[in-house]
Amino acid sequence: MSVPGSFAVLRVLWLLSVFGTVLPLDGGMLFPRESSSREVKELNGLWDFRADGSPNRNEGFEKAWYKRRLAETGPVIEMPVPASYNDITQDPTLRDFIGWVWYEREVFVPARWISDEGTRVILRVGSAHYYSIVWVNGEKVTEHEGGHLPFEAEISSLIRRDPTKPCRITIAVNNTLTLETLPPGTIQYMNDRTRYPDGFFVQNIYFDFFNYAGIHRPVLLYTTPKVYVDDIIVETNFMDDTGLVRYKVSVQGAATATLKVTLMDKDGHCVASSNTPSGVLKVVDVKLWWPYLMHENPGYLYSMEVRQHAPVSETSTYEDVYTLPVGIRTVNVTKTQFLVNNKPFYFHGVNKHEDSDIRGKGLDWALIVKDFNLIKWLGANSFRTSHYPYAEEILQMCDRHGIVVIDECPGVGIKDIRSFGNSSLSHHLVVMDELVRRDKNHPSVVMWSVANEPASEMPPAEFYFKTLIKHTKALDHTRPVTYITDSNYARDKGAPFVDVVCVNSYFSWYHDPGHLEVIPIQLNAQFENWYGKYKKPIIQSEYGADALPGLHMDPPMMFTEEYQNALLQSYHDVFDQKRKQYVIGELIWNFADFMTAQAIHRVVGNKKGIFTRQRQPKAAAFILRKRYWRLANETGRLPPWTKYPCSL
Repeated sequence: MSVPGSFAVLRVLWLLSVFGTVLPLDGGMLFPRESSSREVKELNGLWDFRADGSPNRNEGFEKAWYKRRLAETGPVIEMPVPASYNDITQDPTLRDFIGWVWYEREVFVPARWISDEGTRVILRVGSAHYYSIVWVNGEKVTEHEGGHLPFEAEISSLIRRDPTKPCRITIAVNNTLTLETLPPGTIQYMNDRTRYPDGFFVQNIYFDFFNYAGIHRPVLLYTTPKVYVDDIIVETNFMDDTGLVRYKVSVQGAATATLKVTLMDKDGHCVASSNTPSGVLKVVDVKLWWPYLMHENPGYLYSMEVRQHAPVSETSTYEDVYTLPVGIRTVNVTKTQFLVNNKPFYFHGVNKHEDSDIRGKGLDWALIVKDFNLIKWLGANSFRTSHYPYAEEILQMCDRHGIVVIDECPGVGIKDIRSFGNSSLSHHLVVMDELVRRDKNHPSVVMWSVANEPASEMPPAEFYFKTLIKHTKALDHTRPVTYITDSNYARDKGAPFVDVVCVNSYFSWYHDPGHLEVIPIQLNAQFENWYGKYKKPIIQSEYGADALPGLHMDPPMMFTEEYQNALLQSYHDVFDQKRKQYVIGELIWNFADFMTAQAIHRVVGNKKGIFTRQRQPKAAAFILRKRYWRLANETGRLPPWTKYPCSL
């Protein structure tokens, strides 16, 4: 293992072929669900934790900490999982720690899992940032590059070697960013000993949110039979009142297996069935999946039960049951519109972060439910997973509530020309493989975003994004692909390949600060220039201004709530003109205040939220709420009971 500055030697990169494609990933990544054939054991809670503070961050590997209990290697502390480790303690060095940290937990595996040779036991990590190596009882079982996405390994044989002992799980996680990681970064060593201590280095990042690290999502053990449903792919369509569900089921562990596929409505009634591993299910009098506030019954989900039988002997079989939620809907893009179920859809929503006090990016159900209540209170119908994939549990909530999602990969901060090389591209392609493999069946996901604000004017960007977008479309032909731009329309090398142009702009904030009068001119010119050149629908994917809650001045000045309100209203006036033509959406930056690295232009984080970090509304939240409910009502497709809330 190596010091943070040469961390790239640990990377597992798929080689880019001459045709710009990557090797396929092995197996599916179905979300672990309990059924009559599957069990799930959560390993959330307190783990032993130790940061490797050695000068080269390499002591844990030199002394093989994974071969014995972590507490035997030196001092450990308790660390909650899931959570970022940065804000848990009072240790300032841990808050900004860069390098390897070690987690360990001993668990008892149910005896029936061990005694039944026909049961597979899988260890799954929902997300760890950014490079992870996993051992079970001192033996390496897997490693994974990249945060935000799950990885897993079968550990059946390991836990059966000595069934009397607990299962010791050790996970080493490294948050070092290089020019080839997503997001990219660099390590800078400060060698001037008149100014810095020996070995002093910093992690440079090119994104505006805190580089939280640790195990951010649940760690699970789950079981399947030895012959099991490995993956399900669903594509949906409809003709008149008939829904069409094209599916493909992959089974692992046996050359032949018998399948029964049953599609059920919300009441549990069978509406279609099949006995083949692939085909099309026809649903009469279909109930379509509709976005929130676009229909009186949004987020309608069917259930696809896949029941698989494979013979073990003349008298016994392996049976596996997996149930997948299915929303039947279509997505299409024209030169001026975004269509859901052939009806025009206008994105009025938010950008978010997985970010909150103490837990950082750790998954928190109370926070998730609170955020969804606030999103629906706003009258928002959509959000973008800025600037990385969010937890699967969040997308499942979106499916159920009808909240539309632009699903973004961690391609944020691609600013250095060296990050457009083949190694970076090959890793980016694998990340998109993993993202599409995980999220392909979510009806709420209507578009893939492959990057945020890259240096797309650089010459290498043309090949990079042409390859990346082409690859993503090959993975999933049912959804449009975009990336988020803030560069000049005339110099953008990747825009010709996207399906929807998404533009971030901060007029009267980062440009011409304090001069609200320029917004109508500059925003109008922005839209006209982009549409005039590319003839593609446009989403204003970011806009906004920082506001310190409770800070007031009139006339408005920057950082006051009045200035934030005035800026939003100036943008909204132009949106109202252009949405009648080719603007198809507006996403405020940001839903809530969030933490950033310490900097002279940030006062304990980014304050562009319309809610505080503690989810309390600023004045802008009420401005946006009134607007979003008006936009929803102007569609003319809402029943009377969903008209303007009485409190507006």
